[in-house]
Amino acid sequence: MNFLNSRAIRTQIPTAPLWLGLAGVLPFLWGAISAWNTDISRPIADWLGPGFLGRDLQLTYGAVILSFMSGVLWGFACKAPKQKAPLFFGLSVLPVLWAAFVLASNAPEQLAALSAGFLALFGLDIVFFRHRLTPDWWLKLRALLTALVLTCLSVPV
Repeated sequence: MNFLNSRAIRTQIPTAPLWLGLAGVLPFLWGAISAWNTDISRPIADWLGPGFLGRDLQLTYGAVILSFMSGVLWGFACKAPKQKAPLFFGLSVLPVLWAAFVLASNAPEQLAALSAGFLALFGLDIVFFRHRLTPDWWLKLRALLTALVLTCLSVPV
């Protein structure tokens, strides 16, 4: 078996998407840390304001990321066969609709709704991956990032 053609090489996450994806988790991590320990976050709150802390940051940033991921999925939908394209374009807008309608409410269960949105997004990632609309490494990256985000969202306050 030729080493350069092995599936392990083709599915290795490229460095740039890996580091950019991990950097995208930092606001969720900071939100978890600042929600868990308000003493650490007090200087940042004084400097930037409370919107850059805790659950407020996680909810706002989470809505942005869900909206961004709709655009990513839309790009993948462009690769779908003509007869299936409308289905994939329709699926691609679900994360932004979730962010707009579910997270826009002031319900106390917003954090649970955000977590559900990220789980559903991963489900869409699986669908797009299985239809070969994503790169080979996509699901590995999305599984890692989804696990990290859900871990940050589950930190008790």
